[in-house]
Amino acid sequence: MDQLIKLVNRLQDAFATVNLSNPIDLPQIVVIGSQSSGKSSVLENIVMRDFLPRGQGIVTRRPLVLQLINRPSRRTSMASEAGSPKEGEEQVEAADNEDNEDEWGEFLHLPGKKFHNFDEIRQEIIAETDRKTGGTKGVSPEPINLRVYSPKVLTLTLVDLPGLTKVPVGDQPKDIEFQIRDMILKFISRPNTIILAVTSANTDLANSDGLKLAREVDPEGMRTIGVLTKVDLMDKGTDVIDILAGRIIPLRLGYVPVVNRGQKDIDGRKSIASALAAEKAFFENHQAYGSKSGFCGTPYLARKLHILLLNQIRNCLPDLKKKISEDTRKFTAELAALGDFHQGNLQNVVLSIITEFCSDFRNILDGYSQDLSTTELNGGARISFVFFEIFSTAINTMDAFDQIKEVDIRTLLYNSSGSTPALFVATQAFEVLIKQQIRRLEEPCLKCVTMVFDELARILSQILHKPVFKRYPKLKERFYAAVIAFFRKGMDPTSKLVTQLVSAECCYVNTAHPDFIGGHRALGLVTEKLALKNAPADDRAKDKAPLDKYDPKRTTVVPTSGSGNQYSLDSPSQANEGIFGSFFGGAKKTTRRPGVLEAPPPVLKASGSVSEREFVEIEVIKMLIQSYFSIVKRTMSDMVPKCIMLNLVFYAREEMQRGLLAEFYREDLLAELLEESAETVQRRKDCKKMIEALQKADEIFNGI
Repeated sequence: MDQLIKLVNRLQDAFATVNLSNPIDLPQIVVIGSQSSGKSSVLENIVMRDFLPRGQGIVTRRPLVLQLINRPSRRTSMASEAGSPKEGEEQVEAADNEDNEDEWGEFLHLPGKKFHNFDEIRQEIIAETDRKTGGTKGVSPEPINLRVYSPKVLTLTLVDLPGLTKVPVGDQPKDIEFQIRDMILKFISRPNTIILAVTSANTDLANSDGLKLAREVDPEGMRTIGVLTKVDLMDKGTDVIDILAGRIIPLRLGYVPVVNRGQKDIDGRKSIASALAAEKAFFENHQAYGSKSGFCGTPYLARKLHILLLNQIRNCLPDLKKKISEDTRKFTAELAALGDFHQGNLQNVVLSIITEFCSDFRNILDGYSQDLSTTELNGGARISFVFFEIFSTAINTMDAFDQIKEVDIRTLLYNSSGSTPALFVATQAFEVLIKQQIRRLEEPCLKCVTMVFDELARILSQILHKPVFKRYPKLKERFYAAVIAFFRKGMDPTSKLVTQLVSAECCYVNTAHPDFIGGHRALGLVTEKLALKNAPADDRAKDKAPLDKYDPKRTTVVPTSGSGNQYSLDSPSQANEGIFGSFFGGAKKTTRRPGVLEAPPPVLKASGSVSEREFVEIEVIKMLIQSYFSIVKRTMSDMVPKCIMLNLVFYAREEMQRGLLAEFYREDLLAELLEESAETVQRRKDCKKMIEALQKADEIFNGI
């Protein structure tokens, strides 16, 4: 069964040299806890060697992947059976030998070099940490891989992480707490990881930093095992029985109490063998733990971890094999997308990129793209939305009378008649007013051109996110500038054509249009409306207003309170005030001397009562404007999208490839444009390394 753990060790080594996050969730035991909780002492007791850095503050500043390999001693023909009490006793006896040639360590970054002196292992851990952190007290997520061969250990893999801290000291970065927290979460979040949470028994378990962090990723405690250190330092009369029974914070894998060497023991060079013997005596002779001493102490913890790791590996082996195959295909596909460095001649590469770009552009416009989204509109569908939802809605909701007041119409009618009062509705006044409204359409029409331009630029950005343009950043930059310039080249004639379309509508007001209401019909409708207002109350109630019952003596109409379209008849005496009597009716009255002419005021405005004739003319003008403006709006809603499609969209669709070839198919530019980014070069190297690691992992699995 130890071969399963060795298998995982080989897989760890296979991925350790790749500068990418290990995509395979390998089963492992991760040791976490706060500073000074006793993590290092627990690990040293398991290894039965004093080899980890010691000191104040953060000592472990990089993850230490510790692979323990049990191997037979040269003095014995076979190692003791893993987990047997006899083996544990042999470990205690053998630990007194601090210079055993059967024990050594190997670092993955120093292949082939054996460290028989474990003090040198400690120094190498410190030196390798400083090489990555620059000698400061900062931390690094890059692990150190150490493999220890010994007849005293059980085959086991542990990952020691920096202790949780709250306050930075010395030259540590201000966010050291969050750096360590993120590093720990990255390791323990993987579902196949067993979390070894180390907590001091002489502190409140509810305040355990290790358990708090473990519960964030393992809230049910299904893959967390607790280790209670410093049990011997608890106040007299207290114990951890309630914790071990799961009555405080229950864990599926339970808790194991241990007794480590204190600082005085370490300073006094007390051997780990002696410490383990003292630990065993403590639990056997303790009143609370004596009956359960076989489930306490470091030897029991090591055996339990060994069994837990074996079971975890055995359960997830099929999934690991599947994940390796899936990732091999994924990285192979990515490497193929990155391509070989300048594969083929440069002209063919550029020609291929331009052809593929133009094909993608046309497909996105026409809706033939293979990457059609089910969550949002894109490409040509967005242009259609601009035409039929945004532009058409904006045009159709424009009201001709948003900016025209009845007093303006009234003034214009008088101005258009000149010095002689007109006998009929003034055509000139109608044309002036309708042309003003048609000019209002120019702004939204040009805005529609800009919106379509923005949508084409959006399609461009979508295509430029493809790997080929990430590979060649200079080509991407030049491509963007060239295509945007090409769009602008099509935008200028498009805007000019739209402007001319508006000008054409203003230039010729087609009053013979079949949909135009016409002056006679408008006059008839207004007369009918006026007759209805003048009819007796009974007839109005019957919705009847015969023209032969119209009373010509009631000659004037004045606005009523309410909307400007409501009028009431006034007394006929006001009709005798002259042609402009009602026009100036609202002006301030002054006492006039008989026979004396007074100069008109500098500014004359329409005010006062509205005559019946004015009422008819205003209503007719409004009806004509509304009718013709509706015709023009329908025309613009139909023609502006056609102009944009002709001079901008289809121009870009059909002519872009020719323009790009003229821009980029130049031998003097090719070498510069096809210079790969440093990111692409590095990513290609990483993908190749990852594929090699995955293939090696697959070979390891095939050899089981």
